[in-house]
Amino acid sequence: MTLGSYGQFCPVAMAAETLCTRWTMVLVREMVAGSTRFNDLRRGVPRMSPSLLSQRLNELEVAGIVTRTPVANEPNVHEYRLTEAGRDLKSVVEAFGIWGQKWIETQATLKNLDPSLLMWDMRRNLDPVPLPPQRTVVKFRYPELAEARRHWWLVVDPHAAVDLCSSDPGYDVDLWVTTDLRTMTSIWMGLTRVFDAGDKIQLDGDPAIARTMQTWLGLSPFSAQRKLVH
Repeated sequence: MTLGSYGQFCPVAMAAETLCTRWTMVLVREMVAGSTRFNDLRRGVPRMSPSLLSQRLNELEVAGIVTRTPVANEPNVHEYRLTEAGRDLKSVVEAFGIWGQKWIETQATLKNLDPSLLMWDMRRNLDPVPLPPQRTVVKFRYPELAEARRHWWLVVDPHAAVDLCSSDPGYDVDLWVTTDLRTMTSIWMGLTRVFDAGDKIQLDGDPAIARTMQTWLGLSPFSAQRKLVH
């Protein structure tokens, strides 16, 4: 019997032995969302230490949930991809997220604020279609945060992936968004809408980009689920 085993033949217990160690399901969530490289995985789980991330990836590889493949022409760089067994967890991750969005109290949810995770998820889910056909730069400013975590830039290039910068990329800004982290997190989770936030959010710059923010903004994939507790 392995360390931490429940000692039960029940499939729920057997699955829990593999998936319910600390950070494992959050890491799987990040991989289901498309991250494959170590540094990208770290950005999706910013409070997880690099050593624990390596340990969990190794455990998932041993369990047959993840494969590790060297990246050609990039020494010591690997890609981590879900196997068939790992891809089968997509519905499990979605069910976890829908349940949490539906039943975890709003106040408890909004205690767990993290600007780097929020901006990383916004980058991933942003829809560039409503934006102009040329490069668009949106700067987010959270005045209540320390200077090092206060400023974020989303760079949307129609010919490349959306880029997230925590230092000035040197491009002209098309829209400035000034708000507090709690309000922006609430918008991202679908608990409120951009134009229902009132004076808690200030938009300066291109009026067309500001007007369509609710449309292009990358919301949580669980935002459509209505909360049943508040």
